[in-house]
Amino acid sequence: MFEAGALGFLFLLVAVWTAFPMLWMIGASLKTNVAISNDPLSLWPARSTLEHYRYVWTQVPFARYIVNTFWVSLIVTAAKLGTSVLAAYAFSFYRFRGREVLFYALLLTAFVPFTATMIPNYLLVARLGLLSSVLGVALPQLADGLGIFLLRQAFRSVPLSFYEAARMERVGPLRILWHVLLPLVRPSLAALAILFFINTWNEYFWPFLILKEKSSYTLPIALQMFTNLEGGTNWGAMMAASTLTSLLPLLAYALAQRQIIETFLHSGVKG
Repeated sequence: MFEAGALGFLFLLVAVWTAFPMLWMIGASLKTNVAISNDPLSLWPARSTLEHYRYVWTQVPFARYIVNTFWVSLIVTAAKLGTSVLAAYAFSFYRFRGREVLFYALLLTAFVPFTATMIPNYLLVARLGLLSSVLGVALPQLADGLGIFLLRQAFRSVPLSFYEAARMERVGPLRILWHVLLPLVRPSLAALAILFFINTWNEYFWPFLILKEKSSYTLPIALQMFTNLEGGTNWGAMMAASTLTSLLPLLAYALAQRQIIETFLHSGVKG
């Protein structure tokens, strides 16, 4: 009993330590700069104000940057989810020569560092004339080795009898996928969609390389630009901009955290 209580207390400390910067960011965005200077460690202001949000919204075209980031994230998420579903379906239910070798080769791509592919991808996008475009940011991110692995594990947890029964009824492969298999792995699909969306939303370096015009910037680039303009002194405005940038990913993760955890826990059930 004592060990369980001590472990629970340790987890609580870790949770508080992890959540503190985020709570401080939200609280500081609602304080005046004077209140931040006078009481920097308090999490919530005595008197809340939205002046920093109004300032950010008028000084920077955040609406445009939100739309840019949303479209990039949506395209990348849809493409990764589609290619992951089709590849995982083939690796799970079809027998062909070199299947395991090809699967592990795709899985290894998840461990290749971005710096190794950055220059070839940039040259490809530049030669295709896609600099400063949504498609240029999305093009090198249309497939994901980790997504294929996780969905393959999800498909392998489905009883094979479901697939065989559909085949005996002469149902086509795409109809089996759509009507039989995908409804059974819906939590894994939702979790992967949220992870792909959040990762793309928060991406900074690759969009920074591709997007040359301010009108095409995504939120992480705009946030860095705004921080530089403020000179690192207007803490309230910077925290308001950071909160606006983080709000949608935080909400998405909060809504799908159970599915995300279950997907990673079940990924090792079948090899």
